[in-house]
Amino acid sequence: MTLIANPIYDSVFKYMMEDERVAKILLSALLKKEIVELQMRRQEYTAMQQTRISMFRMDFSAHIREADGEEHLVMIELQKTWLATETLRFRQYLGTQYLNRENMREEDNGMYGLPIISIYILGHKLGDIEEPVVYVRRRYLDYDDNVIGRRDRFIESLTHDSIIVQIPYLRGRTRNHLERLLNVFDQEYIYYADEHLLQIDERNFTGQDERLLIDRLLKAGVAPDVRKAMEVEDEILSEIEKRDTIIMQKDEEIEQKDLQIAQKSQEIALREKEIAQRNEEIAQRNEEIAQRNEEIAQRNEEIAQKEQIISGAVHLLRQSGLSAEEISVKLFLPLEVVQKIYNQD
Repeated sequence: MTLIANPIYDSVFKYMMEDERVAKILLSALLKKEIVELQMRRQEYTAMQQTRISMFRMDFSAHIREADGEEHLVMIELQKTWLATETLRFRQYLGTQYLNRENMREEDNGMYGLPIISIYILGHKLGDIEEPVVYVRRRYLDYDDNVIGRRDRFIESLTHDSIIVQIPYLRGRTRNHLERLLNVFDQEYIYYADEHLLQIDERNFTGQDERLLIDRLLKAGVAPDVRKAMEVEDEILSEIEKRDTIIMQKDEEIEQKDLQIAQKSQEIALREKEIAQRNEEIAQRNEEIAQRNEEIAQRNEEIAQKEQIISGAVHLLRQSGLSAEEISVKLFLPLEVVQKIYNQD
């Protein structure tokens, strides 16, 4: 068993890719094309101490030989992160590469941008795609979806291919040359006593290309500046985790508050519904009372009319010379009622 530096760390990956032979081996395997010449461009490594993010960036210009023997110059944009990073950061960096005049070349009929191939090495998983390496390739098509075999500098300047590596899905994958190389990223090999190191079985890395990569990581594992840089990355990752924990706690508090507000709103809505129902009952009751009062008023009016008729009849009979007793018998009225009217005059 052999201990090598863990290339998931930016400082180790940077050290590894600064070796031109190793960089050419890994990039050729990723592109599945022969790289005739490779040159690292102006350093774009993001200093973690300054940005507080784990984002590694490195650009190369490469002469690539196609299967048909044609050679052409491309720019390889390499980005690596071990955290679930917003795609906006990748897009922003890609945008700067399209705008950078260093990535343009002048030809007979104008300025054209170098074709860009973007490579993303992710320490996290994508959505539902479980393949460790994903290729996103363009095709030239006509209206009927027929493939156009020729390439154009204008199109190549404005579009690009991408390669995405999902490190979590590399576990135990050694089906081809590329997966055997990428196997050094497998975090299942983390050394129990030091997560800065991976404990590998060298018998699984017997190819010449694999040995060059392993040897470079062996050197990184004992380089004092690389070891120190890994410790710095750990400190910053710890800060990021603390920040994310605080954010998560705040989000939970907000969610709890929102739940309480929702419950209170529900209670208020229920109370308002009860009040509205009660008001409706009161309004209905008031309507019934008003209707009853109207009936009573109508009844009182009928009674008053009846009393007026009786009073008139008693007065007429009295004028006819009938006594109160006789009027009571004649009108079928109680004697006391008749006497009350009879004696009014």
